[in-house]
Amino acid sequence: MARKIRVAAAIVVFVLGLVALYLYHSITSLESAHVSGDVHIVFGLGGNVGILRTAKGAVVVDTMTFPIQARGIRELATELGGGPARAIVNTHYHSDHTHGNPAWPVGIRVVSTERTQAYLNLFDSEFWQGDAAGTVPNDTFEQTHEMRIGDKTIRSYYMGRGHTDGDLVVLFVEDRVLHAGDLFFHRFYPNIDLEAGGSVRDWSATLEKVLELEFDHVIPGHGPVASREDLAGFARFMKELAQTVGQAAAKGLTLEQTLETVDLKEDEGYSPMAIPLIMNLDRDFVVKRAWEEATGVVKPVALPSE
Repeated sequence: MARKIRVAAAIVVFVLGLVALYLYHSITSLESAHVSGDVHIVFGLGGNVGILRTAKGAVVVDTMTFPIQARGIRELATELGGGPARAIVNTHYHSDHTHGNPAWPVGIRVVSTERTQAYLNLFDSEFWQGDAAGTVPNDTFEQTHEMRIGDKTIRSYYMGRGHTDGDLVVLFVEDRVLHAGDLFFHRFYPNIDLEAGGSVRDWSATLEKVLELEFDHVIPGHGPVASREDLAGFARFMKELAQTVGQAAAKGLTLEQTLETVDLKEDEGYSPMAIPLIMNLDRDFVVKRAWEEATGVVKPVALPSE
């Protein structure tokens, strides 16, 4: 009996070791690709990272989920970006785009919207303690922001509500590349953070403003590198989602009835995206969020300054 227990324990330890090895590999695996000009993208477990090469060092947009990942991103940024990072831009407050910040030196320039900084303090304050406090956004803005680093111009814009009500987009001006953050999930159903001011209803109008900018290539928050037309297609889907579900809510349909009857066409080729132990981003999820906004079941959390 004792021998059987030892064998079973050994098997459990072995399996747990394999799981730990798999998780470590998943977390630390990074893949980079050239986008255009001096811009590269890094894929991994979390939001896509943009790296701009300048004559005076790298600019990094978003930093993924774990500091152990971000240490690898920091090395890639130095290699691909012409030297150590001069600045970080956080497109919004979610951990899969910000929690890698502490891999960089305390005091590095970190750009975000004022609302993103406020949401970090409201929803995620426990993380931003100790050394991490030195990499929280320290250069914030309301509408537009511009940096000139080396030979490159980096413009950040707040265009309106969508994924949250604090998301920015980044334009690498000379390279005509846009980093859209989570305002654009390419070929995936998006997360819609109503609690942080996100809006299905306003999302397409926000993207219409983004499409007025001068760019040829798009780095989405999640998914492969995309084109201007891909972004326009996503805007059409968000508009269809808002209109279709809004009509169902206006008729007084319940969530269950809406899920059963809603007919969407602009999401052809979209795939679900699972966030383990948190949520499953699929068609039912986005319909549910659109219905919750349209009926007022879920409302944004008020920021302390409001």
